[in-house]
Amino acid sequence: MNVQAASAPQGRSTPLEISGRHRVSGRSMLPPWPEGMHEVVLGLGCFWGAERLFWELPGVHVTAVGYAGGVTPNPSYDETCTGRTGHAEVVRIVFDPEVISLETILRYFWEAHDPTQGDRQGNDIGPQYRSIILTLDEAQQERARHSREAYAGALAEQGRGPITTEIMPLEVFYYAEEYHQQYLDKNPGGYCGLKGTGVSCPISA
Repeated sequence: MNVQAASAPQGRSTPLEISGRHRVSGRSMLPPWPEGMHEVVLGLGCFWGAERLFWELPGVHVTAVGYAGGVTPNPSYDETCTGRTGHAEVVRIVFDPEVISLETILRYFWEAHDPTQGDRQGNDIGPQYRSIILTLDEAQQERARHSREAYAGALAEQGRGPITTEIMPLEVFYYAEEYHQQYLDKNPGGYCGLKGTGVSCPISA
């Protein structure tokens, strides 16, 4: 997403304060990770439901919600909601590749939202809700692109529109405020905006 830094909210020089402890697993949400862990950062609309989707998967070590893909340093939720930071609401997923593959995580990603909607997911409208995959290395980039091509073909077969999902290297992940972390564990009846297309993603684990 192209955002002019001059017109973006200024943000702040220090990170937002969080406990650093995952409410469900009790594990640290802050690096360094245990040896052998991999990570990927995904945006698929409102991050509350998205985080719960991934923390429940076997092989996922820890999750955290935050902001990435834009220009404002250490943005707040309110700043991100203006659409001028350039950031998307995202989930940081730290996983054990010996237990769950990146392809499996990407399959859940594709099937849990509608990646054809541009800057929105359903009634959630704005660039902060766009579909995005932020990768840690070239190998992840290639695997993410392959999964996007596979799902684009599956959607086309069902008469669905083209995928708008961005795939780009992760520059910085900024943690969201504490009240957003594991929000649906704190608020079991809270809003979950996940709604897929009903089209299966044909990638193997």
